[in-house]
Amino acid sequence: MTSQEKTDLITEAADDMKAERIETLDVRAKTSIADFFIVCTGNSDRHVDSIAERVAEKLLVHSLKPIRSEGERSGWILQDYGDVIFHVMREEQRQFYDLEELWNSAQPNPDLVE
Repeated sequence: MTSQEKTDLITEAADDMKAERIETLDVRAKTSIADFFIVCTGNSDRHVDSIAERVAEKLLVHSLKPIRSEGERSGWILQDYGDVIFHVMREEQRQFYDLEELWNSAQPNPDLVE
C-alpha cells in the first residue's frame, strides 16, 4: 500500500470519528523518517483515544499495524505506520507543540530532493 493510500485511510477514519482540523503534512522533502504526518484534534481524552482506536481498526482491516503507538490517555497519541505518522491530540497540546508550523517552516533537505 502506498503512503498516499495509508494517508487517505487514516484521514477517512479520523473524519468518521469527528476529528477536528485534520491536516496532512507532506514532509518527503524535509525528513527521511516519514512521507506524511497527519495531525488532528479530539475534544477530550476519550475522543482522542477513540479516534486513534478507529484509525488502528481501519488499518488493521488492510493488515497494517503501527510500528509503535505512544501516548494513550495523555491527550496526544502517536501512531507510527512507517511512511505515515498519525498524531491525534487535544487542542491544548496541538497549540503548544504546533507541529504544522514546525514542519511547514522547515527547509527542504537537499539530500532528499530529487
